[in-house]
Amino acid sequence: MWKWNKILVLLVFGGTLKAQDCQISLKGRVYDEVTGEALPFATIYLESISQGKSANIDGYFEFEGLCPTKTHLKISHVSCEPLSQYLIIKNDTVLNIYLHHHEELMDEVLVHGDRADFSTQNSNTIDKDLIAKESNKSISDLLQTISGVSSLKTGSGISKPIIDGLYGNRITMLNNGIEQAGQQWGNDHAPEIDPFSAGHISVIKGVSALAFSGSSLGGVVLIEPDIINHEPHLHGNVNYIFQSNGHGHTFNTELTKFSKGLGWRVNASIKGIGDQKTPNYYLTNSGRKEANGSVQLEKVIGKWNSSLYFSTFNTEIGILRGAHVGNLTDLESAFDREEPFFTSQDFSYKIDAPSQKVNHHLLKLKTAKSYKNSSVLTFQYAGQIDNRKEFDVRRAGRSDQAALSLFQHSHFLEGNYSTTLSNEAFVKTGIQADLKDNTNNPETGILPLIPDYVALTGSIFGFYQKESGKAFYEFGGRTDIRQLNAATISRDLPRKIVRYNRTFENYSVSSGIKYSFSKAFKFNLNAGYTLRAPAVNELYSFGLHQGVSSIEVGNVDLESEKSFKVTAAFDLALQKKLFFQVLTYYQNIQDFIYLQAQTENTLTIRGAFPIFNYEQTNAQLIGADFLLSFEPISHVRLVSKAAILKGTDLTNDKPLVYMPSNNWSNTLKFSIKESTLSLEHQVVFEQKNLESDQDFLPPPATYQLFNIGFNTSLHLKKNTLGLGLKVENVLNEVYRDYLNRQRYFADELGRSINLRVNYKF
Repeated sequence: MWKWNKILVLLVFGGTLKAQDCQISLKGRVYDEVTGEALPFATIYLESISQGKSANIDGYFEFEGLCPTKTHLKISHVSCEPLSQYLIIKNDTVLNIYLHHHEELMDEVLVHGDRADFSTQNSNTIDKDLIAKESNKSISDLLQTISGVSSLKTGSGISKPIIDGLYGNRITMLNNGIEQAGQQWGNDHAPEIDPFSAGHISVIKGVSALAFSGSSLGGVVLIEPDIINHEPHLHGNVNYIFQSNGHGHTFNTELTKFSKGLGWRVNASIKGIGDQKTPNYYLTNSGRKEANGSVQLEKVIGKWNSSLYFSTFNTEIGILRGAHVGNLTDLESAFDREEPFFTSQDFSYKIDAPSQKVNHHLLKLKTAKSYKNSSVLTFQYAGQIDNRKEFDVRRAGRSDQAALSLFQHSHFLEGNYSTTLSNEAFVKTGIQADLKDNTNNPETGILPLIPDYVALTGSIFGFYQKESGKAFYEFGGRTDIRQLNAATISRDLPRKIVRYNRTFENYSVSSGIKYSFSKAFKFNLNAGYTLRAPAVNELYSFGLHQGVSSIEVGNVDLESEKSFKVTAAFDLALQKKLFFQVLTYYQNIQDFIYLQAQTENTLTIRGAFPIFNYEQTNAQLIGADFLLSFEPISHVRLVSKAAILKGTDLTNDKPLVYMPSNNWSNTLKFSIKESTLSLEHQVVFEQKNLESDQDFLPPPATYQLFNIGFNTSLHLKKNTLGLGLKVENVLNEVYRDYLNRQRYFADELGRSINLRVNYKF
């Protein structure tokens, strides 16, 4: 069960306390919040006396001879997210401390926001400590630490998450609970969210996903900031990460304070990465730049809890120059070359065309009122602005003129009500409205890939959850009515404006049950039926999709996808040291929309490119995710994960394209006090579930990667200095990944040495 890291404080009065007698005791135990078992040898540091102690084998600790004080308590344990808590000590105090220890568990109960939204099937949550260690990477790359999650990549700088074989428009990205309304219609358009702004990242499935706007066909990725603790001191983080591959520098700072009933947090980060390198050559024009920031305010007035959140994300991303070639002969040659065209032997931070520039801004206002019967009434508004420009290599010195220029603004309104009934059942219901307006700026001088469009969606949802003895069950539903109006340009000559007005009425239903046979064995079962309307790119795209170096052609006759999915999960815990989990799923999707590579290529005035058409079929996905966590002794831990998946085109009796390859990873951790050494091994198997005529090139061969990491923390009086060193692709392996759309032209990244420094105060 995933919870907020917390301390439950039980005050034990041992008689009248005399001022400054300094005879107060502070004692307690440290527990694993998932299993409830004690965590032995945790480190507890008390700032008021600048002294730390280790818990015993039963997780017990004790401080004696303390004076009345206001202080911070810091708790850490191997593989746990560190916890810091502000305490006012007046009397003898007993603490029960719960740490998020098994961060890799796939099946947990989600607790976020005003009240626990329990679900019978939720995937893992990535905590802030891991986010900070890997924040030079993208959100999608971070999500790969979760078993069953992969990434669809476009080169080294762009990636989108794949959950249970589904990606793109079937995965909803939620930025602070709001559907990310960027230009997410392309596989080459990465989520415009700064990892440093996240307090935790969760993958949500099952009934709980019905509460969020957007498609939940494949799952919902929730990126949320931490709540602001009610303590008067200024606290902050300063992070710096250097990566040798690309000579990258990432810097971030965060400040938080609560004073006079107002809590505030500011976060700012910058990132600069140059040309990255395979084991044998530079990926010319693969650098990226970012400048991001966020402001978070929280205020409690009576029974109303209000918050304001603003974030801005600004990036420039280079696209591999060697993926854009001038004629069909060169295109065929590029497929066979060991080294891409236009490869320079010199490193550079310079970003030339082809490239992308994106600015994304989010403003969210939320207010919630609590009632005596544990009911909560919530209202929220969110507005977003997204400005995307893409630049191609153009003739006559016009490369600085955008080849695609899109401006989108969106508005979201929601009111929801939740309450706990007399039988301890939980009910939540809500109504939502979502407006998106997308416009092509006329500066490009060429036909737009995506038309101007306006999409208006109205939604109603509700679900019921109940715990009864050893069983927990839930069910819920959601209805969406979407009106899509698009103004396109005809594909045939003479060119003319063609308008389309379509209405999609979709619904989703889901139910599940979780049964605990014992503390050691649990079983989850979830079933759901979901409809998803086709996205604007699937319907109307026509032209060069620059980021993936291909021509994409939409299909105006597409209908809504209809998905039926069943999942079953088993959890087994043995002797407190061994955890085993398996999650299996079956999904049947009628009218499944996919991109099919065509046998011919197209030569345009902008170069030669392969063609992909949007088509529909009936599809079936069957897969399973496995996890084993074993701690033979207190300082050693092995985590093994595996994922298998088979996707089938039932209509044409052939495999589905772009399904994740089967994979297996192992991590061995050795920990002593505040230091951890980790050895990682990953195997990605060749995608053999594919026919030769379904792609331009056969899938890459099986490859293996090795990583080594070391992290330590040093206590500097009231502050903490964290140091980390990680070597990725230690053996400098030459390989290509099936899920990278630029694998036709270039190898994956070679060895990279990453250095991280973190200062907390």
